[in-house]
This record gives sequence, C-alpha cells and structure tokens, in this order.
Amino acid sequence: MTTVFLEMPLYQLESVFDYYSLKASPTVAKRLVASIVNKTIMLESNSTMGPIEELLRHRKNEYRYIVDGNYKIIYWIDEHFIKIAAVFDSRQNPEKLMDNV
Repeated sequence: MTTVFLEMPLYQLESVFDYYSLKASPTVAKRLVASIVNKTIMLESNSTMGPIEELLRHRKNEYRYIVDGNYKIIYWIDEHFIKIAAVFDSRQNPEKLMDNV
C-alpha cells in the first residue's frame, strides 16, 4: 500500500475563511473550510474519484476535480502525492479557473 500525501494551497483556504468570517460568521467559515478539507481527505482512498477538468485538459498534468458545495477542488496526481491546485468558487466565470491553476 502506498502512502498518499495531500498538498493544499493554504492561502486559498485562508481566503475562503476570511471572506465567510466577514460575510457570515467565524463559525460558518470554520465549518466551510473543514468541509473542504474533509472532502480532500477522501482522495487518499480513491485518488481518481473526480472527473477530469475539461478546461485544463491542455495542461501537462491531468487535472481532476471534486465538488464541495459551491467549491470545485482542482487536483492532480503525482505518484505519491495528490496536489490540490486550486479551491475554486464555481459561481465565478469558469474561464477564471485557467488563471488560478
């Protein structure tokens, strides 16, 4: 069995937390960030569970995504690592995704 390491862009989670702390409450923000993190942990047991992200198909890595609420968690797999490339609010223009990854 291979150990899988998750690597996550913490600044993006901090941004989500900061936004919802102001717009809703720190409690809501904590719950939302925890939900996103918990969703990524599922990738340890099934790294290919997410479909391929069509907007990033032209990139070198094969990007996949999973969804948690309004957030698309974009990731790619590298032998022993799952790299979270972006935590993207799917209410934005999808073309912005290419600038964030």
